[in-house]
Amino acid sequence: MADAERGPIAIVCGGGSFPGAVAAAIVRRGRQPVMFGIKGWADASVIERYPHHWVALGQLGRFFRLARSERCKEVLFIGTLLRPPLRQVRLDWQTIRLMPRIIGYFRGGDDRLLSGAASIAESGGLRVIGLRDVAPEIFVPAGVLGRIQPAERDRSDIARAMQLIAALGPFDVGQAAIVANNHVLAVEAAEGTDNMLARIADLRRQGRVATPPGIGVLVKAPKPGQDRRFDLPSIGPRTIEGAARAGLAGVAVAAGSTIIAEAAEVIAIAEREKIFVAGVAEDTAR
Repeated sequence: MADAERGPIAIVCGGGSFPGAVAAAIVRRGRQPVMFGIKGWADASVIERYPHHWVALGQLGRFFRLARSERCKEVLFIGTLLRPPLRQVRLDWQTIRLMPRIIGYFRGGDDRLLSGAASIAESGGLRVIGLRDVAPEIFVPAGVLGRIQPAERDRSDIARAMQLIAALGPFDVGQAAIVANNHVLAVEAAEGTDNMLARIADLRRQGRVATPPGIGVLVKAPKPGQDRRFDLPSIGPRTIEGAARAGLAGVAVAAGSTIIAEAAEVIAIAEREKIFVAGVAEDTAR
């Protein structure tokens, strides 16, 4: 069946610019995105360029009714959203009926919560799809983006960081690490990549990072066993700017499973700051 004949796609949108990039890719493939912006998170300037609705966390009944009215049979989740306290979730009747399941999903890591969200969406008659199904072009390809090349020391740091991310995967820890001269400087946790980079920049100012500027790599990769329909690692212009402020040599990400926003600007900033950006194989650690 041709893409255009499969009907509109519901996009549940958190914050950031990625929902807009995904919607544009869907349009290029001849399909219609319908944006479901999460109140308090989604950017109106992104959402309102397409057919859209606003929903609050906990309004499952409203979301399912609107998705059916728009003839959506598939749903995709994209964008930034921090795990909310249950007390902040606005409950409608359908959500209340599902609360025993929802509470169970909250009692675990992010992977468990996201897999639970997929299960609930599918219970409402929607098929959960991933970015690779609709926008494969927004993934970072293998190889170096731009002219700046990683040194052999950088490649060693990349391999060590990949090994670290793989080892921490069973604990559902973040998808990023910073390694300099084989020394682990940071592992991403609840603060997110931007704040982790800001922390390293601050530690440099305090003299707590011994390696000189121009040494060290930010590495991002999915956790082993992660559901690839959700929460894939991502980079954008802010990532490169943060890496430059942190005094790193470059940024390396898992090729084919890391999404990139505004790729041309990413490359331009990297070349201006003289840092590399590279897509590497996930088995680099081996």
